[in-house]
Amino acid sequence: MLERARELWGFGAVGALVAVVTVRCDVNDGVNGADIEGVVGQGPKRLERCLRNQGFKGNSYRLLHGDTKDRATMTMEARACPPLPNSSNDYLPRVLPFFLQTLNKYGKKCFVWNGPVPLVTIAEPELIREVFMKFHEFQKPRTNPLLEKFMLPALWESSNAMVKEWEEMASKTGSCEIEVWTYFRKLSADLISRAAFGSSYEEGKRIFELLIEQIQIAIPVFNAVYIPGWRFIPTKANRRIVEIDKECRTLLKGVIDKRKKAIKGGEKPKDDLLGLLLESKFKDNGLNNKKHIELSIEEVINESKLFYLAGQGTTSSLLVWTIIMLGKYQEWQARAREEILNTFGNCIPDFQGLNHLKTVNMILQEVLRLYPPVLEISRTVTEDIRVGDVFLPAGVLVNLPIALIQQDEKLWGDDAKEFNPLRFSEGISKATKGNMSFFSFGWGPRICIGSNFAMTEAKMTLALILQRFSFELSPSYVHAPSTIGGLRPQFDAPIVFNRL
Repeated sequence: MLERARELWGFGAVGALVAVVTVRCDVNDGVNGADIEGVVGQGPKRLERCLRNQGFKGNSYRLLHGDTKDRATMTMEARACPPLPNSSNDYLPRVLPFFLQTLNKYGKKCFVWNGPVPLVTIAEPELIREVFMKFHEFQKPRTNPLLEKFMLPALWESSNAMVKEWEEMASKTGSCEIEVWTYFRKLSADLISRAAFGSSYEEGKRIFELLIEQIQIAIPVFNAVYIPGWRFIPTKANRRIVEIDKECRTLLKGVIDKRKKAIKGGEKPKDDLLGLLLESKFKDNGLNNKKHIELSIEEVINESKLFYLAGQGTTSSLLVWTIIMLGKYQEWQARAREEILNTFGNCIPDFQGLNHLKTVNMILQEVLRLYPPVLEISRTVTEDIRVGDVFLPAGVLVNLPIALIQQDEKLWGDDAKEFNPLRFSEGISKATKGNMSFFSFGWGPRICIGSNFAMTEAKMTLALILQRFSFELSPSYVHAPSTIGGLRPQFDAPIVFNRL
C-alpha cells in the first residue's frame, strides 16, 4: 500500500484512508503454524485467515478492489447528503462513512480491505502512544525553534496585505461578505513558499501549484480498483502525474543547486526550511555518537514537498475552521478580541505577545481537536516490532484515527462534540487526563515539523482580523465538512465582516 501511494503521489505521504494497520502474524500470536508460514508475499486470503484467527472481523476479500469500491461509493453518497445544522460538530459520518459502518458492524477489532491489503484499526490511546514512541528512528529534520520568530515579518506582511484588501472591500458600507477559504489557501501558499525558500518563494509558489494539481489527479486514481502495474499504463492521469513530478524535481533541484553553490562560496545558510535542511549534516546512529551524513537531493526534495503539503493544508484548514467557529460562537470571538487588544492594542503583534495569548491558544487547540486538518496520521516501521498484542513486521503502514479519538466521548466526556475551549484552560495534559487523545500535529519524536509555524501563522492572522473586524457566518454558509486534500468546508466559507 505504501509503495502504491508513492507511485501515485511521488512521495511518502498517503491519501485520506481511514485509521489502519497492515498486519502480518507470527508464531507467538497463537495462530496455527500452517497459517503463518510464508504469510508475507502470500495472497490476501492467507492474510485474511491470519487476521480472523486472531479475532479480527471484516468483509471477505473481493478480487483486486477489496472494499475500495464500496468506500468510494459511500464517500460520494455522503458528500451528496444534506448539510449539517450550523450548530453541529458531528461530521464524521460525512467524511468517514465506510469506516464508521465497519466499526458498527464488526466492533473495534476489525479490518477493511484497501485493494488486496488488509487494514486494521489502532485506536487505543496507550497503543497509539506506543506507536509514536517506537518510531523515533524516523524523526524528520526539525525546524529551528527560531524560524517562527525570523519569519514573523513575512507573516505580518502577507496577513496584513490580505486584511487590508478586506478593509478596502468593506470601506463603502462598513461591511462585506468574503469567502475566506479561498483567501486562506492563497495566504498559506504564499507563507509556506516564503518559509521554505526565502527569497526564492516565487519558484516555490509554482512548485506548490504543481503539488496541488498532483493531489487532485491522484485522489480518484488512489480510490479506484487496484490493478498491479497500472501506473505503467500511459493513461492521461498517469502521464500528467509523471510530468508534474519531473517539473517539481527540476524546479526544486534548481533552487537547491543555487543555494548549495552559494553556501560553498561562503554564504551563510539562510533561516528558511531549505537552509535548515541543507545544514542538517549529522544524524544519530543509535549508538550515542554521531556520524557525518549529508542529506541527499532526493531527501531534500521529499522533505520540501511534505513541508508544502502539510504546512499549507494545516494552516489554511486551521484558519478557516477557527473563523467559522468564532463566527458561530460570538462570546468566544469577543473574548479573543479583548485579549488581543489588551496585549497589542492596534499595534503590530510581536512574537512574545503572540506566545502569551492564552485564550486564543485555547480556541485554536479546541478547533484542532474538533476539526483536525487531517483525519489520520500515517507511520511506517523498518524492523519487526509488537504494539500491544499486535505484531507489526518491517515495512508495514500504521495509520492512527485522529478525529475519531479526539471526539471520543469515553475520553473527552459527554460534551466531546461540543465547542468548549475552556477544556484547555489548564493545558493539554489536564484536558486529556494524561491520555494519548489529542495529536492533531502528531506527537513525540515524529511531531509535525511545521506545527509551531502553523500556530504562529494562525495567531498572527487571527490577531490582525480581530483588531479590525467583527464577523459572523453569512446566511449563505452551508455547514458540510469534507475531505479533499484535508478537512475543508465543502461549499466554501462565506463570512460577513463588519469594520470596527
